[in-house]
Amino acid sequence: MAQLNLTLLLIFLSLLFSFLAPPVEPSSLTRHKNSQTITYIESSCNSTLYPNLCIRCLSRYAKSTINGPQHLAQYALSVSLSRAVNTRGYLLKVAKELKVLKNNKREYLIVQDCVNQITDSVEQLSQAIKELRRLNQRGSTINDDMLWHISNVETWVSTALTDASSCVYSFPGHRMSKRAAAIKVKAMNVAEVTSNALALFHRYASKYRQAEARTIKKP
Repeated sequence: MAQLNLTLLLIFLSLLFSFLAPPVEPSSLTRHKNSQTITYIESSCNSTLYPNLCIRCLSRYAKSTINGPQHLAQYALSVSLSRAVNTRGYLLKVAKELKVLKNNKREYLIVQDCVNQITDSVEQLSQAIKELRRLNQRGSTINDDMLWHISNVETWVSTALTDASSCVYSFPGHRMSKRAAAIKVKAMNVAEVTSNALALFHRYASKYRQAEARTIKKP
């Protein structure tokens, strides 16, 4: 019995000390690394059309490993794909509701068209991410194969941006229902993050294009 009481006392004291102990703060090295990463993200996002949105989306990756523009472009494309997938899910739900109601055929057709466009964006962004991974596996040697991969990524992301923008422009700028306005905001967000991702990929690809240009100029 005494041994049991002693054991319970030790457990109580250990719990008490754990509550009273000050919280463990991240090391100065970790804080410095995160600060450097945030600074890098901010400077990179300044080259995009929507820098504030870019910073907000990519700051969540500050604790991840970001070794240059290739990682940043990959994270940016992942954000675009995530937003496109979420928007497609919302559009499919709205289209299903409108189909049942059958009281606004015009809006249903517009939404259904947007479903197709955002679905295309999802497919194009998925292809672009896979192609970027292949590109990263090629190393740093400049050749026609690498430039072909770069061109593929640029084409797919540009197409995804066009599709999302087409959905935005499908809706009039006035007298929209709350549903239509919500769709337009979501599609616009997909277009903006995709535009940022394309700009960051261009930044990544520029070093290869510059290297190619220098090679061509050599006698």
